[in-house]
Amino acid sequence: MAGKAAFGDFWPYYLQEHAHAGTRAMHYAGTSLVVLLLAALPVAGRWWMVAALPLAGYGFAWMGHSLIERNRPATFRYPLWSLRADFVMWFRFLTGRMGRDLQRAGVRPDGSIDPALRCEL
Repeated sequence: MAGKAAFGDFWPYYLQEHAHAGTRAMHYAGTSLVVLLLAALPVAGRWWMVAALPLAGYGFAWMGHSLIERNRPATFRYPLWSLRADFVMWFRFLTGRMGRDLQRAGVRPDGSIDPALRCEL
């Protein structure tokens, strides 16, 4: 992504890297756990929970990439945009808008990607 790329350019690539529903489910589980830990932190006052945040979020996500998607997480090349995209994907899932985004990115229901819409960064 040389030059001045925008998050909008990254988003379709990110979705294609998460083409299988199982991978996205692992991300949703990890992101949900992160949100729950963050919400519980002020009430529980257990500061070890801060250390658990990356383990919860990335642990689930990386297992999904390793076991289901069989690709390298985008986090390694695009850490900040990937983190942002994790929360965008989670929010769009919760609000019922992921299907439309996946379709626009060329991700088919079976987890394959329309070759004409394949994104390379």
